[in-house]
Amino acid sequence: MKSFQVKDFDDPKRKPSLNSVIAYKERMAQLQNPPAEVEEEYTETEQKMMDEAIGNMSLVSHLSELRKRIVISAIAIIIGFSIAYYFIDDLMRLLIQPAGKLYYMKPTEAFFTYMKVALVAGIIGSSPIWLYECWAFIIPALTKREKHITNWFLPVAIVLFFIGVLFSYFLVLPAAIKFFIGFATGGLQPLFSIGQYIDFVIAMLLPFGVIFELPLILMGLAQIGLINSRFLKKQRKIFFLLAFIIGAIVSPTPDVFSQTMIAMPMIVLYEVSVFIVAKFMKK
Repeated sequence: MKSFQVKDFDDPKRKPSLNSVIAYKERMAQLQNPPAEVEEEYTETEQKMMDEAIGNMSLVSHLSELRKRIVISAIAIIIGFSIAYYFIDDLMRLLIQPAGKLYYMKPTEAFFTYMKVALVAGIIGSSPIWLYECWAFIIPALTKREKHITNWFLPVAIVLFFIGVLFSYFLVLPAAIKFFIGFATGGLQPLFSIGQYIDFVIAMLLPFGVIFELPLILMGLAQIGLINSRFLKKQRKIFFLLAFIIGAIVSPTPDVFSQTMIAMPMIVLYEVSVFIVAKFMKK
C-alpha cells in the first residue's frame, strides 16, 4: 500500500480530514501488527464432544489402516498359494521323498492334501510380506528403543524360521521316517496314506521353525533387561523339563523318539542363547 501523501496540504480541497488520517494510521498499524487470534472457549460438554469426535476419527483411521494391511496380507497369501499350487508336483515330490511310495484311501484325499500343501507353502512363502504388514501396523505405538530392536528382529526371525524348517526336513524328518519304517518285517510292510503322511510332515517341519526362534526371543528379552545370563543358568533344569513337555505336546506321535527329536534342538538352542547373552551382550 502506498503511503498517504498529499501534494498540496494547504489546499482546502485536497486537505485530508482528521478522521481519514486516523483511519489510515489504524490500517497501517493492523498491517504491521496483525491482531492475535482469540482462543475460543468451550463449555465442558462441548469439550467432551470434541474429544470424543477426535477419538472416533483416530479409531476409524486405525481400523482403516488395519483393513488395508489385512487385505495386502490376504492378497500376498493368495498369490503365494497360487504359485505353490503351480509347482505342487515338485513340492509333493520333495515331501514324499523320505517315505517313498504313498497311497490314498479316499477319492478326495489326494486333492485335499494337495490343497493343504499349497496353502501351507503359500503362507510360509508369503510370510515376509504379512509379517511386515503386522510389524508396520504396531510400530507407531513403539518407543524409539523398541523400534531400534524390531528393525533387526523381523528379518532375523524370518531367517531363523526357514533355517528351522530346513533343519527338520534334511535331518529330523528322514531320521523319524527311517525309525518308523524300521518296524517293518516280512509280514508287516509300511503302507503310508498320503493324507496322514503330509499331516505328519507338516507337524514335524513347522514346530522346528518356531523352535529356532528361541535364541532371538531370549536375546530380545535380555536386550530390554527382563532376563540375564545368570537368570538363564539358574532356570536351566526347569527349561530342560519344559523342553520335553513341549516336545510331547507338539509331537505328531506319542512316542519318545519324536518328543526327543523336538526337545534336543530346544536344549541346544537354549545353551547357545545363554552363551550369546553372557559373552556378547554382557548381560
